[in-house]
Amino acid sequence: MHRVAAVVRPVQSTFELACATEVFGLERDFLPRYYEFRVCTERPGAVPTTAGYDMLVTEGLAAVDEADTVIIPGWRPYDAELSPAVLRALKRAHKRGCRLVTICTGAFALAQTGLLDGRRATTHWSRTGQLQALFPRVEVDPDVLYVDHGDVATSGGAGAGIDLCLHLVRNDLGAARAVHLARYMVLPPHREGGQTQYAVDLPVAQPDQSLGGLLEWASERLADPIGVEDMADFLKISPRTLARRFDEQLGTSPGRWLLTQRVNATRALLEETDLSVEAIARRVGLVSATNLRRRFAAAVRTTPAAYRRAFNA
Repeated sequence: MHRVAAVVRPVQSTFELACATEVFGLERDFLPRYYEFRVCTERPGAVPTTAGYDMLVTEGLAAVDEADTVIIPGWRPYDAELSPAVLRALKRAHKRGCRLVTICTGAFALAQTGLLDGRRATTHWSRTGQLQALFPRVEVDPDVLYVDHGDVATSGGAGAGIDLCLHLVRNDLGAARAVHLARYMVLPPHREGGQTQYAVDLPVAQPDQSLGGLLEWASERLADPIGVEDMADFLKISPRTLARRFDEQLGTSPGRWLLTQRVNATRALLEETDLSVEAIARRVGLVSATNLRRRFAAAVRTTPAAYRRAFNA
């Protein structure tokens, strides 16, 4: 079992904690259990929440010492200092190889440990300026959903926290497990960390400016030699207009989005079938085994063979 501990404090955001609970803490009938989820706090007992009620937390910081992943689901107020006990617990956990993860303003707590110094990190778009001002040695990126360094990871707003948690599941257990979990939660199976956060001053897409059914249409035709021009033709717009809509709505380019879908389909086929790499390349539209290996290594940072050995059931 991979042990996950969420560290909460007064006043705790219920939604940010629930993001981690939904991904790591609930048993699903259709999936074998892999994570053991615990909630802890410095002083066990009643913890006030943003929802107006108290929640009873019975475990103390000993749970952090036993965890493989520690999650800080928000930090209120964002400029509150870590207590010496929590600071020591987080540093001890990281030193022994524990993964430290933050959701939304939880980055303010993690930054106090110094573990983000000289590294990219993010938080909710409305707080990135304060994070940079308080911690000038952190490379704050306001335009991404999440940043994962392996040993530490930070996410934007609470919704982006779900994306980060699903990303961690994908890394731990493979793409198929993450897709099944996302479908159960009625969520998109994969949003890249580099996708932009949705700030309030972004223009709202009008119906005639939307991507319509294009994403579903393209996802169902990955084996076909479709490209950006075919996608533009589907919406009867120019490739330039298509690129602008993708950038505004998804924070990526049409070509990169399409390649991501093909890589994700490759991951699922490597996990769930014994098809050859050549056959998978044809099924996902990457044409040849050589091209698939090159694209896959660039995106996943491993070879198809190594990925299959790690995740094939």
